[in-house]
Amino acid sequence: MSKNIKTMTLAALFLALGLVLPFFTGQIPQIGSMLLPMHIPVFLCGLICGWQYGAAVGFIVPLLRSVLFGMPPLFPTALAMAFELLTYGLVVGLLYSRSRWQCVRALYRCLLAAMVAGRAVWGLVQAVLLGLTGSAMTVQIFLAGALLNAIPGIIVQLILIPVVMLALNRTGLVPFKQAKSRKV
Repeated sequence: MSKNIKTMTLAALFLALGLVLPFFTGQIPQIGSMLLPMHIPVFLCGLICGWQYGAAVGFIVPLLRSVLFGMPPLFPTALAMAFELLTYGLVVGLLYSRSRWQCVRALYRCLLAAMVAGRAVWGLVQAVLLGLTGSAMTVQIFLAGALLNAIPGIIVQLILIPVVMLALNRTGLVPFKQAKSRKV
């Protein structure tokens, strides 16, 4: 199988997971919004398929889920999430692919950088969208939406994503890469 077909198939799998995972937590909306189930497949897509696919899947998942299932609401939630998840897939994939070593330490660095960037983008987009309706984005809204309410999901991501990547490394499906040593 060609590399492009394999990558597109994996990206489609991550897109499908992004659509389905919220059903497991969405029965109780407060838990679903705290565990951030759409984020995990986007991060994994960026890490495994590359930043281009991670960004595309990240942008599409919340919008498609909104259109198909009515959740999250398209405006402003799904629109802001589309840019947030696009940023997650793009940043984590780009940083990880350019890491000198691909290991757990590099994985955590890339995840944390992507989480900060994605939340900043979410805040900016949310401020613009709320401004269009005459509302204002306050520091309290940003802190609650980007950090306080998301702590359980952030913890799940910081545990689950490295565990999945370690398992894929051990099976040889997605091996970690080491920098080539220079002979002196």
